[in-house]
Amino acid sequence: MYLDKNNGLHHPFDSQFALTCPHCLTYSHLTAVSIPRYAQLQQYKPKQTGIVYRCDACNSPVFLKFDIKSYGEDRVDFSSKFSEMERPRESFNFSYLPEEVETLFKEALSCYANNCLNAFASMCRRSARQVFRDLGETGKLRIFDQFNDVKDMTALDNDTFSVVKSVVFDTDELPTLDAAQAGLLLEMMKDTLYQTYIRKGKLQQALMMRRYFLEDSNANITPLQKQNG
Repeated sequence: MYLDKNNGLHHPFDSQFALTCPHCLTYSHLTAVSIPRYAQLQQYKPKQTGIVYRCDACNSPVFLKFDIKSYGEDRVDFSSKFSEMERPRESFNFSYLPEEVETLFKEALSCYANNCLNAFASMCRRSARQVFRDLGETGKLRIFDQFNDVKDMTALDNDTFSVVKSVVFDTDELPTLDAAQAGLLLEMMKDTLYQTYIRKGKLQQALMMRRYFLEDSNANITPLQKQNG
């Protein structure tokens, strides 16, 4: 990806460049509408620059920040990786979570949506500690096993997994997360809370409703129906 001396932006993905819009939450194609000027980049030579895109689904502006790889005689090369200044707000079912866990994890999601990845890691650790207090020592060991199961299912590399695991289970200084590690931590925290509270709550609710309808059905059977049955 590069900007030529005539202010032409060349993107290797071009028409296939898409992501989830932080405004309409639609996975949509993006069109560049405001790009940096070649002359200004060459004059000031910043290490990063930004491009404003238009979401083709809702027409809202989406701002992405790119690292600059190099300055050439007739072009400026950008890194293909970018940072989203606004992330889509993650949806999550909080119905079955304890109030303390819900409060902490909502703040974690807010940090993630605003690209505050280290604050996100801190809130994930606080959320996990609240879960451990709620479940007790055996619950913590069960969640530790769940993390290892996810590692085996997804074939995660040891280095990435150890960083994420240290956020949740260690008590020493938090590691600094990059975007990929933060995304993995998010998915593992969502899976942990689902397995711990939501799956259990839904199953208990379903069984309770089945017992209710069974008891109601039995109560409506007359003595004669019971005798003939």
